Amino acid sequence: MGFTGLARWVNAPTTSLQQVQENITLNHNGLYKGKWHLSVRSYRSTLGKVPGFHVPSERTMCALTMNENVFVLLEDPMAPTRGDVLAAAPPGQEAAYIQGPAHYRTAFLTIRPPGALEQLLTQLKARWAAVRQSSSGPQRGQTTGQQLFIEGHIFAIGTDWLVRVGNVVLAGGAVKGMLLEAEYLPLPLLHSPITDGTSELLSNLLTSLLPNVSGATTVAVTISESQWEEVLWDREEEAMGRTNVTDSEPNPEDVVYAYGDEDILEQKQDWVGVNRDRRSAYLIMGALRSEGIM
Repeated sequence: MGFTGLARWVNAPTTSLQQVQENITLNHNGLYKGKWHLSVRSYRSTLGKVPGFHVPSERTMCALTMNENVFVLLEDPMAPTRGDVLAAAPPGQEAAYIQGPAHYRTAFLTIRPPGALEQLLTQLKARWAAVRQSSSGPQRGQTTGQQLFIEGHIFAIGTDWLVRVGNVVLAGGAVKGMLLEAEYLPLPLLHSPITDGTSELLSNLLTSLLPNVSGATTVAVTISESQWEEVLWDREEEAMGRTNVTDSEPNPEDVVYAYGDEDILEQKQDWVGVNRDRRSAYLIMGALRSEGIM
């Protein structure tokens, strides 16, 4: 698993998948590797229907199924972000303030196997209603049917690249543009000098994959490192990390063969395995939500 970039072809015609496939195979010597299939479902809380209970805004939840994992993004627009709390904390009291809120604006979970989320919601009789998509727009309803699919193909370009291209297909069969994802295999992480986290290497490849179509509207789907840190932040893990720090830890100078590497930072957010899939899923859900598709 490598470093991944995502682009959205918003007004792709129904023939776009075939056009991109021909461009990849003829001009990039791409090799077909298999099908690309994702499903996305969205929910909205129904707390406002509880007698005597008033909420200014309902919470939303998106669930994207990728292979054997389901990536779930929950959002409460009335809750603070971690950045908001840290900005309000007095100097030296950040650790105490960060544990204060009951929950934060977003939570990003990984659940397996597929179907476990729906089973849990049913067992708990949770106040969530699925929002079924159609070509006329979102409609609320108690349904567990798949709402939206990404249907396409995976190609290899040389030994360095994997490319995924797929149409965004609503439940009624209407096509709402295309998603293109490029994965650079040699490196799990690329540090970008650009604030929004875009990579020129990935952007150039994604641009070259698009056929020469007049009037095509494409958008790079990005996330900055600060935003991604907010998504990955784990309150319990941070609390446990502080608890486990004790004065009894040995001095590195007293440990044989352990001296001299204290300045090497451990990288915990490389895009490998499930972490790569998590970032890909988050970007895809973000792109669809920003357009009002979910």
